[in-house]
Amino acid sequence: MMEELKEEYIINKVGGRFKLSTLIQKRLVALNAGSRPLVNIASENKMEIVLEEIKQDKIHLDMSNEVRITGEGDGGQFFDDFGGDL
Repeated sequence: MMEELKEEYIINKVGGRFKLSTLIQKRLVALNAGSRPLVNIASENKMEIVLEEIKQDKIHLDMSNEVRITGEGDGGQFFDDFGGDL
């Protein structure tokens, strides 16, 4: 799992190590606050869920470094840091 963080493709996919770290942290907070996973995987490990969401292009950071769900509404669904819809 942690090896995936070192792989250049996932770092480049989100725009760098800082953005990857920010995206993971914010999405983990949302999942811990009760947000539902956006992928179906055979794991309860939240880090694995977040990494799979990134790999499947389910989530991304917007221009203000907020987590958005890809493909929902106009530009994606927005979550605050606690997993609630805004």
